[in-house]
Amino acid sequence: MKSCNLFVLLYLCQIGWAQAEIYKSVDADGHVTYSSAPSKGAQKLGFEQTPATTPPAQPQATPRSRSETEPRDFPKVDSGTQKNRDNVRHKILNDELNAEENLLTEARQNLKAGEDNPEYLRDSYGRPTPTPQYKAKVDALRGQVSLHEKNVDALKSELSNLK
Repeated sequence: MKSCNLFVLLYLCQIGWAQAEIYKSVDADGHVTYSSAPSKGAQKLGFEQTPATTPPAQPQATPRSRSETEPRDFPKVDSGTQKNRDNVRHKILNDELNAEENLLTEARQNLKAGEDNPEYLRDSYGRPTPTPQYKAKVDALRGQVSLHEKNVDALKSELSNLK
């Protein structure tokens, strides 16, 4: 029982350590990398740290107005600040979408080039059959295309959900 209590105590102590600075870097090929460690050419993303919050209380049966359900010291964000946050989010998502569409185009070109240069062996009847290496290479290229297509769809969906 004591080890369980110690585990819970250690877990609760680490909750505050979860905040970090975020850095974005783009390499020469257009690959975007996010990291908590600064690197050469990385751009620091200016996210504001938010204070830890407690779970909300159970809603009242018939709240009359929003101000009655919020505590008086509840942090408010003015419309200008929220608009700036929304604009930054929109810009980041658009940048990510453009980069992902470029990577998708490149992956499709690589797949086409891989499929246009098949590697065959002749079986015992003289029929050509694709080599296992060729199949693995084309499957990996198809996987990359599929991944980038899913990423583009997810980014478009996220952009459509913005106000």
